[in-house]
Parts: sequence; C-alpha cells; structure tokens
Amino acid sequence: MAADSPFTRLRRSVDLLYREVAKFGAVGGVAFIVDTGVFNLLLHSAAGEALGLSHKPLTAKTISVLVATLVAWLGNRYWTFRHRRRASRRREFVLFLVMNGAGLAIALACLGFSRYVLGLESPLADNISGNVIGLVLGTLFRFWAYRTFVFTDDQAGAEEHLTPPGTPEAIAEDLEAKAHHEINVRPQTTGDPGVLN
Repeated sequence: MAADSPFTRLRRSVDLLYREVAKFGAVGGVAFIVDTGVFNLLLHSAAGEALGLSHKPLTAKTISVLVATLVAWLGNRYWTFRHRRRASRRREFVLFLVMNGAGLAIALACLGFSRYVLGLESPLADNISGNVIGLVLGTLFRFWAYRTFVFTDDQAGAEEHLTPPGTPEAIAEDLEAKAHHEINVRPQTTGDPGVLN
C-alpha cells in the first residue's frame, strides 16, 4: 500500500484539528453553563439558602468552578481528546487542573493589568479585561496546553475505532474503507480475460 501524500496527511491533520476545536468549544460551552448555573443556584435560590451559601459568593463560585472543571475534564477526556488519553487518569487530571490554574492566572493577569496598571475600574473595563480578553487568551492557552501536555498519548488508529456508529464521520470512514478495499483487491488482468496476473 502506497504511503499517504503530504497533502493527504495535511488534510487529515487539519480535519482532526478542526474537530478538536469544535468539540473543545462545545465542552467549554457546557462547562460555562454548568459554572454559571451552579453559581446562581447556590447563591440566588432556596437551595443556596438551605445550604447557607446565599451570602457567600466566593464559596459558591469556588464550588461552581470545581464542578465545571470536572465537567470539562470528563468532556475533553472522553470526547474532544479521546484519541489522546493518557493511561494514568490521576496524572492526566492533575495536569488538567494545573493547566486550568494557568488559564485562570492569565485571566486574572489581564484583569489586574487593567485595574492596577491602567487604572480602569469601571464594571465595563473589568468585564472586557477579565471576561473577554482574559477568557479568550486563557481559552487559547488551555486548548494548546491540553493538546501539548495533558492529552498527549496519541493512540494509533483509535480515532477510527472510537467514532460513534451512525454518525456522518462513521459513515464517511466506512465508505472510504470500502472504496480503498475494493481498489486493493480488484484483480489485475493481462488483456486475456481468462488469465490473471
């Protein structure tokens, strides 16, 4: 079987990167909803009052971030980067927490720079520096760090085996494999229909 051309390898790499970015964004969106939902549930609901957290925003935020981090780790481990999982879940989770801490530090640095270096103290400045610039830079860092340090065990061929059946990706892979198989097993003839090479 001939080796893949550089263009084919590049196309596959770009396709994989595109899928990872899309899945990473979806997992991040779910984690954001979980973070916001748990925070508001603990701080602004009867459940929060019953737990004694309705006047403790920092405690509520800490709990919501921990829950959202767990959701993000599970989503990224078992969906976004499933073909890159490490054998050691504990080590992977510790690295995941460290990289999330670094992403948080980036957001805090943006907010701190805006407040204490530039002297911008309005709610708009805080939100732009912390929740826009900091969030974007932190997210870019986390995606790079997850691919580079956390989910690095590239299991050969695992992507094909882990594609859920019935999805467009699985159907395309099945059609490609079938076409490839038919090309490779078709007998070659010498011109005489009764003689095979």
